[in-house]
Amino acid sequence: MNDVVIDQELTANLQSRMPLVGALGIEFISAAPTAVKARMAWAPERCTAAGILHGGAIMALADSLGGFLAFLNLPEGATATSTIESKTNFFRAVRDGYIHATATPLHTGRSTIVIDTELTDDNGKRVARVTQT
Repeated sequence: MNDVVIDQELTANLQSRMPLVGALGIEFISAAPTAVKARMAWAPERCTAAGILHGGAIMALADSLGGFLAFLNLPEGATATSTIESKTNFFRAVRDGYIHATATPLHTGRSTIVIDTELTDDNGKRVARVTQT
């Protein structure tokens, strides 16, 4: 996963519109109504005990991608989204490198969208999975 190409323009745009995205250093790779891809670097200020990337940082990464994906799927005339439910399963700790995230829609309805975000480490091993409405 070292050959990742960051979309600098998209990243700068979203970091300015969503301040938490900037604070967490989330970098966007691609975005379309079918999938949003991004990554976030491990950093000591994003950790809990023993240098483990904090679950809240991981959840914030997933929620940021999910919110943007929902925005990309808004019906004509709609202007905003809000997470009404979020479920996270954690599988392994991240102690270095990057966490990579891909958000995809599971269901796009008239008033809700359900999004699945898969989060992996630099070796492609699953770190967490988040489902949001």
